[in-house]
Amino acid sequence: MKAPTPLLNSLLGERGTQIFVSVLVITAILVPILHLAFPQSSPLHLSSYTMTLIGKYMTYALLAVAVDLVWGYCGILSLGHAAFFALGGYAMGMYLMRQIGTRGVYADPVLPDFMVFLNWKELPWFWSGFDMFWFAALMVVLVPGVLALIFGWLAFRSRVTGVYLSIITQALTYALMLAFFRNDMGFGGNNGLTDFKDILGFNINAPGTRVALFVASAIALGLGYFACRYITLSRAGRVVQAIRDSESRTRFIGYRVESYKLWVFAFSAVLAGIAGALYVPQVGIINPSEFQPINSIEVVIWVAVGGRGTLYGAVAGAVLVNYAKSYFTAAVPEFWLYALGALFVLVTLFLPQGVVGLADRFVPRRREPEPEAVRA
Repeated sequence: MKAPTPLLNSLLGERGTQIFVSVLVITAILVPILHLAFPQSSPLHLSSYTMTLIGKYMTYALLAVAVDLVWGYCGILSLGHAAFFALGGYAMGMYLMRQIGTRGVYADPVLPDFMVFLNWKELPWFWSGFDMFWFAALMVVLVPGVLALIFGWLAFRSRVTGVYLSIITQALTYALMLAFFRNDMGFGGNNGLTDFKDILGFNINAPGTRVALFVASAIALGLGYFACRYITLSRAGRVVQAIRDSESRTRFIGYRVESYKLWVFAFSAVLAGIAGALYVPQVGIINPSEFQPINSIEVVIWVAVGGRGTLYGAVAGAVLVNYAKSYFTAAVPEFWLYALGALFVLVTLFLPQGVVGLADRFVPRRREPEPEAVRA
């Protein structure tokens, strides 16, 4: 049997990563089998609701990994990543709306129902091309990425850092939320985009399609995780971490700090957009509430609870907090926000390295081998 490459050894050389990969692979295989292979009357059957819920957690985990890359490794506390997540979701939602055609309430072959209701006469220019999946997929990547490049170039070029950067990222997502709430923007206003029928010609509610979306979310999470891990182990990743620890010293050595921060921020935004695009067809709706600043703050809490600067900790935090949210909002909905605030305070005071940091107290972490690509 062929021996693993040094790079693969490095990517999988961390205990937390090995556990993450094992759980992800088992989940991606077992959940579809339990959903498709067993009838609903069987105790082994996994309902479509549960599978969709797990798939939603996976998209949240990918979003958390994106935030951990910029916050945990680069020191950029972004409170606006919900904007990139929502923009990716809207790009996918626009494609799904174009697939409805004459099956809508008003049976217009071109205009979505909300445009007919608002007496729009023609499709806006920015909706052109969204009837093609490849174009929508391209926009899922380009729109968040380009916005992050423009925003980051302006912010990092002006050397805006710390709490000031956090505030303007939150202002960005709040401004987008207000814009998307407007009916005349052409994105469905308060109701957003919903009532999806097909994706790539397949019924979006069919069991096989739901399974395909679930598996796609698992693959995207795995690829996004390893892309971020590769970045953090690379030479550029070492520079990024040096910027986090001492930006002024890194700049004094001669590195172009703004360039490193910019490409990491843009790549993180692209990951968030992909997460949003996978989220929308599974939950069946996208509306301006996804832009809410509280959503971005919650993502930061996921990362803090799981363990900032570990990637697998971000995944664990996203799953744990959202599972708790699903439980508490159903059992005692008025208690959830207090519980979330208390959780963040407790983690900040007593678990600064998150849940995975607590685990490391009992099981010491092994020293990671460096890949050939980053050795001197």
